[in-house]
Amino acid sequence: MDTVETDVLIVGSGPAGATAALALSSYGVPNVVVTRYDRLSATPRAHITNQRTMEVLRDLGVEQEVIAKATPQPLMDNTVFCTSLAGEELGRLRSWGNDPLVQAAHELASPTRMCDMPQHLMEPVLVDAAVARGTKLRYGTVYKSFVQDADGVTVTVEDTLRGGEYTIRAKYLIGADGGRSQVAEDAGLPMGGKMGVAGSINILFDADLSRWTAHRPGTLYWVLTPGATVGGIGAGLVRNVKPWNEWLIVWGYDVEAAPPDLTEEYALSVVRQLIGDDDVPVTIRSSSSWTVNEMYAETYANGRVFCAGDATHRHPPSNGLGSNTSIQDSYNLAWKLKLVLDGTAAPSLLDSYTAERAPVGRQIVTRANKSIGETAPVFEALDLLTPQSPEQLVANMASRKDATPAGEKRRQRLREAIDFKRYEFNAHGVELNQRYSSAAVVPDGSPDPGFDRDPELHHQPSSRPGAKLPHAWLTAGSRTLSTLDLGGGGRFTLLTGIGGATWVAAARSVGADLGLDIATAVIGPGQDYEDPYGDWARLRETGDTGVLLVRPDLYVAFRQAAGAADEAEARSVLGGALRRILGRD
Repeated sequence: MDTVETDVLIVGSGPAGATAALALSSYGVPNVVVTRYDRLSATPRAHITNQRTMEVLRDLGVEQEVIAKATPQPLMDNTVFCTSLAGEELGRLRSWGNDPLVQAAHELASPTRMCDMPQHLMEPVLVDAAVARGTKLRYGTVYKSFVQDADGVTVTVEDTLRGGEYTIRAKYLIGADGGRSQVAEDAGLPMGGKMGVAGSINILFDADLSRWTAHRPGTLYWVLTPGATVGGIGAGLVRNVKPWNEWLIVWGYDVEAAPPDLTEEYALSVVRQLIGDDDVPVTIRSSSSWTVNEMYAETYANGRVFCAGDATHRHPPSNGLGSNTSIQDSYNLAWKLKLVLDGTAAPSLLDSYTAERAPVGRQIVTRANKSIGETAPVFEALDLLTPQSPEQLVANMASRKDATPAGEKRRQRLREAIDFKRYEFNAHGVELNQRYSSAAVVPDGSPDPGFDRDPELHHQPSSRPGAKLPHAWLTAGSRTLSTLDLGGGGRFTLLTGIGGATWVAAARSVGADLGLDIATAVIGPGQDYEDPYGDWARLRETGDTGVLLVRPDLYVAFRQAAGAADEAEARSVLGGALRRILGRD
């Protein structure tokens, strides 16, 4: 049996696997990706791409390629509730950062903008860049099993093109093989929650629906109509894939029964019902069934085997968190693998992956499933949940137009129910407020300030260790760049101000001692980087002579509010922090 050798083997080429490959190759780590499929994703599946993910893609050098292919944020504006696309509108919600107040918060939070980037367009961007930088990709290669020892992992795979099996010997294995991950099962990762809590069907089709959508551009159109209230999403959902001709419908079915026979005739009948116009030409491209899951891994690793993406968090598409969290999982893991593989960090650094990402995975599984339940008040406001004839359900919806006290109350309840869906469609805090607590973060002794406003709805920047580096616009000569642009690239970055020269000298000395490349940036008047708006001075939460040490994933690892007495003290403090982070203390 032939054996292929590599540093990291990645099973799966979806968002998690492709990002792991791209990051590792960007850092110079040899890696191989295997996928059982003969091509990348052919369906749009995941699509919402939030600001944190765009920051990751910005650092990995593919942000502009994604922007070029994605639907921009303004065209994601409205979440529409209606009786059909051609029928009556029940209400709208400004979504995905397009509410004027939320839009301002988005612009203050990040140098990037969220977008709608369907998975069948995202995967080629990630994979092509990874391969161009050195990743070895193998299609038609089925993961079978693994055996690990003290020095590495031996994985058996099957070549479906030539037939037969062979082994791949890797120092580490990443299982990014989706919601039915065989790697996670073989690794024995303990799981919480359960699978198959509801059933849904995807119907992908082409149709020119601009007549009913271009004037109210949006990503999601929820259709409340008798017969559409079964299953995972709770209503018929018409999702825009590409304005305004490519679409995907999500339709529920009773998970206790078998999925319906997905004939073209059945799919077309669903499409016709939700569009509400039988004359528009429709081309059905594909149909598939899936289940809504509520499961999360309690640990993401077993020895030298790590899992990421849907292998560790399985949930419905509510809030658009799936591919975002998957990409961010791999971004968190890749730099740690790099430093361990080159001997800069001890293997204990890898323990921080579970410590940091498992709480995030559990949070987003809970949030996504909670969002499904938060659709119920929309139905309740229109009295659609109690068993009634289709004619009576239609009459209940129509009664919202009555000039009566009951009609006024129904209108008020409907407005409130739709507005409450901002927890699904404008959850800025869920996307950006992730805080890490692990051995790869050095606390500074400051109390946790908590959140001034709802942490699910509102982003609250902080430079406290364990928080993402706050964004502020800086200038360097004629260039304008973000504080986030000073970091990343697989390196630690030290940020200080005027009077912080001892920290810069210490970074050079400590970096040389530890074999670590530490970038440095002094921010202030007359320095390489200036803060013309004063935004950074307000956000940094340190004095001019203080220091922030930022990890390769743009999270704050260490902070000291004031300067060191001299270079020797700075070396001692900074060196101690880095040795702790790297597991070398």
